[in-house]
Amino acid sequence: MLTIRLARNGAKKRPFYHIVVSEHDRIPTGRAIEILGFVNPIATAGETVRIDADKAKSWIQKGAQPSKTVLDLFKKNAIL
Repeated sequence: MLTIRLARNGAKKRPFYHIVVSEHDRIPTGRAIEILGFVNPIATAGETVRIDADKAKSWIQKGAQPSKTVLDLFKKNAIL
């Protein structure tokens, strides 16, 4: 089963997340099938969220299930 979820990157106390499509069984920091965007929760200037809406809709149509957090991000950014 495919899952759309957040993969944490960044340094200690400086989180940065990629929105990725990966197998449900893989660890969250493992290899991803595709990167759909990013979330930078501590950004003070510039973009905090960037999501490729076309790719996200395409993966959802193919059967990928977004996690609760990613689903909230999609709704907030009017992708779903």
